[in-house]
Amino acid sequence: MPILAIDTATLVSGVAVATEKKLLAELTLQTKLTHSEVLMPHIKQILDMTNLKKSDLEAVAISIGPGSFTGLRIGLATAKSIAYALNIPIIGVSTLAALAYHYPVGDVYIAPMLDAQKGNIYISLYQWKEGKLCQVYEPTVKSFTEVLEAGQRLDKPVVFLGEKAVQKAEEIQAVGGNIIMAMPHMTMPRAANVAMLGWNLLQNGKADDVMSLEPLYIRRSEAEVLWEKRNGVKE
Repeated sequence: MPILAIDTATLVSGVAVATEKKLLAELTLQTKLTHSEVLMPHIKQILDMTNLKKSDLEAVAISIGPGSFTGLRIGLATAKSIAYALNIPIIGVSTLAALAYHYPVGDVYIAPMLDAQKGNIYISLYQWKEGKLCQVYEPTVKSFTEVLEAGQRLDKPVVFLGEKAVQKAEEIQAVGGNIIMAMPHMTMPRAANVAMLGWNLLQNGKADDVMSLEPLYIRRSEAEVLWEKRNGVKE
């Protein structure tokens, strides 16, 4: 029962095919090419690599954010098209949860961080308990200073990962104490994690509606803010 997973929430473009217990193939690319250029060719390539036809797919998992507004729209539109055409379930997976899933370590907090622009960060906090990834608090937007200060107050070590953690690696490492920077190969988003989390959700009956599933933006895009200002729309 293969599932196709897509992650275009950041600059990283990821596609994976997995079954319940096995990752069959994964393609991860971080270049100057846009998601609109590489996503569909990658999907075709990974199906060819695994000797699968589109009709063999039984579900689609998609990273729904937070993250890049453009990347999220491209990925979700593609996932919806495939799910609708094949009449298979679609499962939206938190981008931050997928990052945290990459670091299955007990007795620590996992803090995935993504760029929210204007010096802000998308962040959530996770912890592994009895082999399951548990969310400590909902995804939110904070300043980097707030994040570091909150991390220092936690009762266990906190591991930072994600694209914003990479950008702020020197500052994170300088804090020391219970603040830990994830290893380099553990900071990049992976479609494989989206696939495995998608399987977990699907097995618990948590598929989404293909027509109503929307990206998890958390905040409005700059385009929306500017449009409202120009048209006199008040919050």
